[in-house]
Amino acid sequence: MTCMWLSTVTGGILALFVSLKIFFPYFWEDLVFFLKRKRLKSMIKKRAKNGILSVIDLFMHRVGKIPHKPFLIYEGNVHTYEDVDRRSNRVAQVFLHYGALKKGDTVALLMGNGPDFIHVWFGLAKLGCVVAFLNFNVRSRSLLHCCNICAAKAVVIGEDCLGSIETEFIFHLLENNVNVWVMSTSSPFQHVGTILDKLDKVPDHPVPSHLRAVNNGRCTAMYIFTSGSTGFPKAAIITHLRALSACLAFIQCGATSQDIMYLTLPLYHISASLLGVGGCIELGATCVLKKKFSASQFWNDCRKYNATMFLYIGELCRYLCNQPSKEGDRVHKVRIALGNGIRPAVWKEFLMRFGPIKIFEFYGSTEGNVGFFNYTNKIGAVGRAGIFSKFLHSFELLKYDISKEELMKDKHGRCKKARIGEPGLLVTLVTQEAPFSGYVGNNEASEKKLLHNVFVKGDVYFNTGDLLVMDGNGFLYFTDRVGDTFRWKGENVATVEVAEIIGMMDFIQEVNVYGVNIKNCEGRIGMAAVVLKPDQAFDGERLYKHLVDFLPSYARPRFVRIMDAMQITSTFKHQKMHLVNEGFNPEIISEPLYFLHEPSCSYILLTREIYKNVASGEICL
Repeated sequence: MTCMWLSTVTGGILALFVSLKIFFPYFWEDLVFFLKRKRLKSMIKKRAKNGILSVIDLFMHRVGKIPHKPFLIYEGNVHTYEDVDRRSNRVAQVFLHYGALKKGDTVALLMGNGPDFIHVWFGLAKLGCVVAFLNFNVRSRSLLHCCNICAAKAVVIGEDCLGSIETEFIFHLLENNVNVWVMSTSSPFQHVGTILDKLDKVPDHPVPSHLRAVNNGRCTAMYIFTSGSTGFPKAAIITHLRALSACLAFIQCGATSQDIMYLTLPLYHISASLLGVGGCIELGATCVLKKKFSASQFWNDCRKYNATMFLYIGELCRYLCNQPSKEGDRVHKVRIALGNGIRPAVWKEFLMRFGPIKIFEFYGSTEGNVGFFNYTNKIGAVGRAGIFSKFLHSFELLKYDISKEELMKDKHGRCKKARIGEPGLLVTLVTQEAPFSGYVGNNEASEKKLLHNVFVKGDVYFNTGDLLVMDGNGFLYFTDRVGDTFRWKGENVATVEVAEIIGMMDFIQEVNVYGVNIKNCEGRIGMAAVVLKPDQAFDGERLYKHLVDFLPSYARPRFVRIMDAMQITSTFKHQKMHLVNEGFNPEIISEPLYFLHEPSCSYILLTREIYKNVASGEICL
C-alpha cells in the first residue's frame, strides 16, 4: 500500500514536471525570479525600519561592517570604504564651514569619473542636500538650463571639466546668486570657491547625523537629467526608495560581495551611479572605476584587477568586438555583464569571442516607473513578462501608428492592445507602488508623459515612448523609439534642441532634424535637412564650429541635406518619415549632401566614395 502510494506521488510529481517543461518551459526561472524580487522588496522595507532609507545610510552601514575592504580602485590607487567615508566627511565639513548650504538645497555636480565625484556626492548627501548630476558633454545654454530647472543653490565643477567651461556660464550662475565651487586648489574665475585646498583644514569627523536623516523614502534624493522626447534636458526626480531599488540590480544577476566590478560608464548616468556604485555598496563589493571607456584597454584592465562583472551599453560591447582578435580574449575572470542596448548579432559574437559570460539585458528609463529584466539570458530580449509578472508590475503594449505618430483607438476612444508579435507602445500603470515622480520644475513635460483613460475612465499610464514587441513565450524585444527622440552612442538626442541650435546660423532658414540608420550600428545617427535663406550659401566650416561650441559630440548631426522647401503635415509639423527612409545615399538623393569631417573641422560634400566608406564601416562613426 505504501509502495503504491509512493509510486503514485512520484508519478504525479514526474507528470507535473514534464507538463511544466512542455507547457511552461520557463516556469522555474519565473518562480525563482519572482521569489527573489519579493525577498528584495521585503528587505528594503525591513531595512527602512532599521533606519536605512537612503543610499548614504546604506553606505554608512557598509562602512561599519567592512571599513577596511577596498571600495574604489582608480588608476591603481585603492580607496577603502572607510577612506571614502572620511574623505566625504571632509567635503561635507568644507561646505558646512565655508558654504552657505542647508538641508534640502540642490547642488549640481559637473564632474568626470573619479573618486572625488563620489566624495562630493556622498559629502553633500551627508548634509541632506539633493544632488543633480550634470552631463559634462552638455554646453552653454543647455548647461545653464539644467542648473536653473533644478534650482541649484551651488554648482561643483571638477578640475577636469574646467577647460570646457565658458566664462559666460560662470558669470550667469554668479549673477543668479548660485555659488560656484571647483574641485581644485585654485580657480581661473573670480568669486569662485575652491575645495581641494580646504580639505586638510577641516576634520574628517562626521557631520551631525540629523542632517542626512530621511523621514520618507519617497522624498527626492537626486536629479538625473534625461533628454526626454523634446527640448532641453529634463531633470528626472529620483527618490530615495527608487535609488535603493536600483542598487539591487546586480544581486538579481547572482553577484556577491566577492565580485569586482569594472565600471567605465560616466557617473552622471543612473546606470553607473546607482546600478554600478550603488550596486557595489549593496553587495559590499569592490568597484574598479575608469576615467573613460577604452576598448583597447578594457580586457587588460579586467585581467589586471581580476574584474568579475561590468556594466555596458550596446555600443560598448560592439566596440569590444571590433577590436582585433587576440589569443587571450577568453583569458579573464568576468562572469556577469549587465546593461541595455546590445544587438542580438553583437550579443552572439561577444559570447563566441569572449567566452560564456552571463549577459543580463534590462529595460528601463531614468524617469520610468517600471523595468524589465532578462533573467534567462535569452539573446536579443530586453526582458521577460513571465507567469508571475502580473504580481510585480502592470504594463501594456498599445497599437501605435508610426506614420501619424499617434495611438490607435477604438470607436469608444479607448486604446487598443497590440497582438503577440506586433510592435506596440509600452505604457505602464501608475500606482502608489509604481509611481511616476516626474521632472522637477517642468509640470508640462511631466504631464505629457502620462496617458489618461487608456482602458477605463480614471486610469493613468506612463508613456515610455518606446515600441516593444512580445513573443509567444513572454519575451520582450525593443523595436524603436517614437516621436522626435532617437538614441546614439547610448544617449538620447532631442531633435528639437538640435534644430534650435542649428537654426541660430544666419544662413539657415528652416531645420528638420532626425535620426537615420547605419548598418551594424546601434541606434540612429543624427541628420539635418535644412532650407537656406535666399541668396545664402551653405558654410560647412562655420556650422561645424558652431555645433562644437553648443552641442555634445553625440548630438551633432553627421549628415546635412540641403532642401529647396521643407515638407510639412496638415498640422504644420515637419514630415520626417520619408527623410528617415531616404537616409543619406547620394544615389537616391539629388539634393546636395554634406558630411561632418572631423579632420577638416567642417562639413564637406558627401561623395559616393564617402558614402560607400561609411556604409562599409571603413569610416568609423
